Amino acid sequence: MANEVMIECENLVKIYKTEDIEVLALQGLEVTIEKGELMAVIGNSGSGKSTFLNMLGGLDRPSAGRLIVDGKDLFKLNEKELVEYKRNTVGFVWQNNARNLLPYLTAWQNVQMPMLFGTVENKKERALELLDMVGLSHRKNNRLSQLSGGEQQRIAIAIALANDPKLLLADEPTGSVDAKTGAYILDMFRDINRNTGITIVIVTHDRLLAKKVSRVVSIRDGKISSERVMKQSYLDRMQDITAFTEEKEVQDEYVVLDRAGRVQIPREMLEQLHVPGNRVRMEMKDGRIVIEAPPKTEKQPEA
Repeated sequence: MANEVMIECENLVKIYKTEDIEVLALQGLEVTIEKGELMAVIGNSGSGKSTFLNMLGGLDRPSAGRLIVDGKDLFKLNEKELVEYKRNTVGFVWQNNARNLLPYLTAWQNVQMPMLFGTVENKKERALELLDMVGLSHRKNNRLSQLSGGEQQRIAIAIALANDPKLLLADEPTGSVDAKTGAYILDMFRDINRNTGITIVIVTHDRLLAKKVSRVVSIRDGKISSERVMKQSYLDRMQDITAFTEEKEVQDEYVVLDRAGRVQIPREMLEQLHVPGNRVRMEMKDGRIVIEAPPKTEKQPEA
């Protein structure tokens, strides 16, 4: 039986317009994410990864294409349905803790806050369970000023889980903490994913995430250009590994074909080939497609 799909994006486009300028943030992005996946979306600043996350969270509307989350067509939701979607289907963890936490409330009160707008019973008991899940039950009565940045981010994760969402979205969740705390937070996401089965999508620029998640997709210029999938041998050993390993040991990398059969070659690869213009040689050799820089004598068109 095929795995169920949580997220399906087809030819997703987002255009931001002002009086003087038009910015194409997403240009035909396509990706499918299965229920229960733990995955990361990486890309440089301006690549479109945060725009994609905002679309999934119902915080921004697509300009064109198709976006289905948990069977819901986000293009067709009215405002009331969109509020319901944001309340019950998705949980959001922001990089900036000021967006996650209220400073005048204790830890358990912060976690309980989203439940006041839902149907969760025994709200305080549930809040304390979630604090225990993120290892902070001993800090339940502390306020924001009494917590470290890493502790605040762990409470933010508990808040995002308060209404038992089906999809957890995290925007640069380790961006404001040190490397050791960041690794602990990523291990926590993995434990939550394994123990609850919730689908988790993490947007980041940190490539060390590659050893912590089963799939990494790279966005370049508003499109998915490549995917890295964790090798089964590494996945089987994951529970016993505490030290960082080289990324190449962890995952196999694949380029992504769009529906027209096109691939996007990473700029760094083209630079290694010393391609002077916008033309490369491509041929089939022994069952492989080989891409090479053109001979130096061949005249290149101006870019």
